[in-house]
Amino acid sequence: MLDECLPKKLKKEIINHQVITVPEQGWAGIKNGELLKLASSSFDVFITIDQNLTSQQNLQQIDLIIIVLISKDSRLETLKTLMIEVDRALESLNQGNVIYIQ
Repeated sequence: MLDECLPKKLKKEIINHQVITVPEQGWAGIKNGELLKLASSSFDVFITIDQNLTSQQNLQQIDLIIIVLISKDSRLETLKTLMIEVDRALESLNQGNVIYIQ
């Protein structure tokens, strides 16, 4: 699942995985805590650019892998450069992990 703060076209850059955005799921505007709980019941991975997410939420209670993209901005062209590392991370993740990609 892609966080709503990421460009929706970014999902086309993630190959070999089914990807849906928060708005496509109908969850736009839901606060992070509730969003992560909802996502953990339906998805394995949550991808965001929100670097504060991991410090603001109790991730011990959420059965979800979180990938945090570290980038100077959230433009599609900037984020595309991180997708090779995202694909690699998706192939070797365990539940409960937080992965930072820059």
